[in-house]
Amino acid sequence: MMTMISNCRMFALSAMAIAMLASNAPTFAAKDAVDGGHAAHMLKCAKVCADCQVQCDACFTHCASLVSEGKKEHAKCMNNCVDCAECCKLCATLCARQSSFSAAAAEGCAKCCDECATACEKISGDETMIACAKTCRTCAKECRDMMKMMK
Repeated sequence: MMTMISNCRMFALSAMAIAMLASNAPTFAAKDAVDGGHAAHMLKCAKVCADCQVQCDACFTHCASLVSEGKKEHAKCMNNCVDCAECCKLCATLCARQSSFSAAAAEGCAKCCDECATACEKISGDETMIACAKTCRTCAKECRDMMKMMK
């Protein structure tokens, strides 16, 4: 019985401590007031990059299926998409953390997205490729906007 009461007290104290820490944790809005809006912009970039990663991974699977059917013109896109997805994932992660490496990752991500979009645009009439190219163009623009804001 005594152990159960002690465990309950420990749980209650732990919950109170977590609540106090959470109430004092800086939010993106509070941090934005200090850093001139960088935190919110970095979070937006992280979300756009994460969306692009998902689209590129889906396009990779689409292209891999077409390549396996003998449509070799999709091989370059397949490779670009899988690499672009990795660049987007890195940039999303670093931006979400507000890492000091975010600008460098965004620069690389923008270049990968440009190349991936160009490769996807070369194959006309494929909705998956069109969607991937559009998402990559949006991501490249967001990364460049974030880099400008960081300067």
